[in-house]
Amino acid sequence: MGDEVGRDGDEVAGRLRVRGACGGSGFGCRGCGRVGLWGRGAGRSAHAKRLAGRWGAATRDHEDKLAHFDKMGTSDIEITMSPMPVPNMMESPTTSSIPMTPLQSEFSTSSSSNKEAENTTPSLYTEDGTVDFRGNPAVRATTGGKKTTAILLVNYALMNLAFGGVAVDLVVFLRRVLHQENAEAANNISKWTGTVYIFSLFGAFLSDSYMGRYITCIVFQVIYLVGLVMLSLSSLFFLVVPSKCGDGVGVRPCRPPSQLGIALFYVSTFTAAFGIGGYQPSVATFGADQFDESDATERRSKLAFFSYFYVALNVGSLFSNSFLAFYEDKGMWIKGFWVSTVAVALGLLVFLLGTPYYRHFKPTGNPVTRMVQVFTAAFHKRHIQMPPGEDLHEAAIVTEEDYHAGNTKNPWRLCTVTQVEEVKCVLGMMPIWICTIVYSVEFTQMASTFVEQGTAMDTNLFGRFRVPAASMSVFDITSVLLSVLAYRFVVAPVASRFTSNRDGITDLQRMGSGLVIALLGMLAAAVVEINRRRRVVAMDQPSPMSVLWQAPQYVLIGASEVFMYIGQLDFFSAQMPDGLKCFGSSLCMASISLGNFASMLAVTAVTGITTRRNRRGWITKNLNYGHLELFFLLLVGLSILDFILFVAFAVIYKGTVFKDGGKHISIDI
Repeated sequence: MGDEVGRDGDEVAGRLRVRGACGGSGFGCRGCGRVGLWGRGAGRSAHAKRLAGRWGAATRDHEDKLAHFDKMGTSDIEITMSPMPVPNMMESPTTSSIPMTPLQSEFSTSSSSNKEAENTTPSLYTEDGTVDFRGNPAVRATTGGKKTTAILLVNYALMNLAFGGVAVDLVVFLRRVLHQENAEAANNISKWTGTVYIFSLFGAFLSDSYMGRYITCIVFQVIYLVGLVMLSLSSLFFLVVPSKCGDGVGVRPCRPPSQLGIALFYVSTFTAAFGIGGYQPSVATFGADQFDESDATERRSKLAFFSYFYVALNVGSLFSNSFLAFYEDKGMWIKGFWVSTVAVALGLLVFLLGTPYYRHFKPTGNPVTRMVQVFTAAFHKRHIQMPPGEDLHEAAIVTEEDYHAGNTKNPWRLCTVTQVEEVKCVLGMMPIWICTIVYSVEFTQMASTFVEQGTAMDTNLFGRFRVPAASMSVFDITSVLLSVLAYRFVVAPVASRFTSNRDGITDLQRMGSGLVIALLGMLAAAVVEINRRRRVVAMDQPSPMSVLWQAPQYVLIGASEVFMYIGQLDFFSAQMPDGLKCFGSSLCMASISLGNFASMLAVTAVTGITTRRNRRGWITKNLNYGHLELFFLLLVGLSILDFILFVAFAVIYKGTVFKDGGKHISIDI
């Protein structure tokens, strides 16, 4: 049988089809990465060379042709190589696989070619495969770049102004208007915020697979607008009764809401959550799409985009956390909700104004299906022994059964090497991503326990001026804005003198720094709570300790965001294959989502355990009788363990960064 297989292999014409920059979802390139013995597509440049090298199909003559793939744009090129034998490495006639080894050799273009490419005058059109709104190749001078991202940043700031207008005082709304207790309100906030960010996965799926970023952004902004209109109307007619009830001084308590009013409240808030959740990952990736990495100037602008993107988020939140929180604290809930509604309507209008100037990547198909195909094919070929480091590559091996049964065209039995690399890329990042969830548990405390702690402190300043507890998050926002500037113009330049990284430190080092700073923020919150309870005079009254003592914990959490969340956005954007870019952005938001759900579980578990035997517990309706500081210290302990795991995973992680016009280079990060 071995001779028979060898003869069959002699008849194979090694046809390698190479699709250019916008052909699909290649790993590490702006193109489709389908490569196989039977001529099914290919990736770009370095990836195609690596594939050809592993199959042993690239002669010196063909190597010269492959070295020029990057210069051939998006057109399809087909190279037909001379027939060649498939090596017969079967040990016995009973062996069931044709000995196709996974791709192993890797070719690279010469340094002179790279220099020549960098010195070439930029072309009229973008080189990353983007198109304009008519579907034509995007003209570099009239589309994308800073002008379109400026529009997107304004849009994003308005959307987050609206989000903050609802989220910042929602825990107070639940307590004063819906008459919920502290633990219940904190859990409901965690559920709602977690739902917001879990919907980001759904939005990313639609964006990457079917609808594209532009349409996805529009659809979910409309849903967001509908949810806020419903919230404003339900509050007006069913919840905030009498008018301006639920103020901070308790002069006008609200009537208990009806079941219909409660139902409308949850339907409207979760509709808004669905809208903002699906919108966020799409707009983040859509903004990055406006820069062509093949152009050095645009590539540098793209590196700065995520920092300004996070600044826009906090600029919008600054208004809502100050002015809107002030009005809502006086019982003007309906006015605050309508301001948020108008902000979303304006943001949608601004987004539509940029339509003629945006650059678009076409959807690449269902990434989940491609990933499941790899696991299915690998399971069917689990008997194949693979060398270390080549896990899952059996899915790309042509077995004797595939060869004779015609399974070479069945994607559930034979996958491309690019598909395998995509899956391995995602799996490799999962340990890093899981470690960010504990950080999100700490982050979500600003919208729940920090606010509850602030309401139990003296919120009066200068005698008569009263600061809403929710407005203390202004310190968080200010810290974010200042930290972004400090990092870009002070920390990064200084650090780059001692490292080989022009950004100062790597994304993983940046994320690790965020974990440490957040840990210090939780420790500061615990110290404040200990001193707050010590100064209590009357157990049924707030502590005379000023709410301004909360400023350090907000400042530390804000500084940690700059390191953690901007680092996450950069990391997942750079490491994800092109067909999963939105999925990469959504991972950051999914981390926040799971962090909120984990916070809810932690509060529930702590309350259940600490209230046994008729004890008051740690998180009580009146915090003067509780021990909130112990909850904060529990989070500190979890953060220390999480940081140790993060460092361990970061040390062994081998990532892929994309440089020089999309070529992928495996490095240690």
